[in-house]
Amino acid sequence: MNITRVGSFAAISVAAALVLSACATNEPPAEETPSALAGTLVGAGSSAVGAAQEVWIAEFQTANPDVTVTYDPTGSGAGRETFLGGGSDFAGTDRAFNDEEVAAGGFASCAEGSGIVQLPLYVSPIAVIFNLEGISELNMSADVIASIFAGTITNWNDAAIADLNEGVELPDLAITAVHRSDDSGTTENFTDYLAQAAPSVWTYEADGVWPLESGEAAQGTSGVVDAVTNGTGTIGYADASRAGDLGTVAVQIGEEFVPFSPEAAAAVVDASPFVEGRPDFDLSIELDRTPDSAAYPIVLVAYLVGCETYLDAAQGELVKAYFTYMAGEAGQAAAAPPPPPRPSDWGRASRTRSPHRHAAPP
Repeated sequence: MNITRVGSFAAISVAAALVLSACATNEPPAEETPSALAGTLVGAGSSAVGAAQEVWIAEFQTANPDVTVTYDPTGSGAGRETFLGGGSDFAGTDRAFNDEEVAAGGFASCAEGSGIVQLPLYVSPIAVIFNLEGISELNMSADVIASIFAGTITNWNDAAIADLNEGVELPDLAITAVHRSDDSGTTENFTDYLAQAAPSVWTYEADGVWPLESGEAAQGTSGVVDAVTNGTGTIGYADASRAGDLGTVAVQIGEEFVPFSPEAAAAVVDASPFVEGRPDFDLSIELDRTPDSAAYPIVLVAYLVGCETYLDAAQGELVKAYFTYMAGEAGQAAAAPPPPPRPSDWGRASRTRSPHRHAAPP
């Protein structure tokens, strides 16, 4: 299997298709068609990709009525642990298994000597969301965002925020920063952005577990969105598809302030290399979150992870069929419903999902 490692994220679809056609995931007999598939698939992990999984599962089961697929959005960390221990057939995770984890092996569902397939099948901006009456968008630099979540900027009318938002009447109101309570790939991507873009303020390493005791903790993406929605003066971070009517932050890149969009998020992924030293069936990406041009740097890439070869040949057939569907045109189209428009969207690029960008099975 020789996959050309392309530089553009739009071309990952081709690489993923080649991976799926070449990997030894217990090939089905040549005469077998998808409609002949039968069995049960169990997945778990990233809550950010939970909504896309609901759509993919419904579509796949319609085409394959004898197949049952379940997905438990327990969070990326829990999903990786479940897959490692053999409790699921595949995992969804907002960060790939790293070099140490891959080298350690021990993936219970995989055949002896098998590697793991890691495909970036969902890409989304992470929105910095807030709840302030009458304000739908604010400009912030990386240092300001980091200072808010580190607890050193504590009031909404702080000069550091006001200086970047001329003409906006900021309230004299305490800031409540909301973070994930679970081991979260969204948190790991968010803290990776803070560590890369604001190292003088954010002195912690990227991690799926929130490093501070301050602030308010909430379980999962839904918990963070609910806490921000139901609070006053709250701010948090979540998959951009879940921003809804909450206010969102445009991030400073050079002299510009860039709101999240599929195109702006894709620009960061396009400029980021694949992780070196991985086999061809592992398309893990090393995200560079300090772009020189207008791009939205707070982005997550969610991976669907399975075995190159399964102990159970029947499960290998099912996983490969499901991954092939998610990576193909039908899966991309199914997982790309447009979100409802908001007044702050008028007059600028749409925030609808793009097959290769916002919610992107490659």
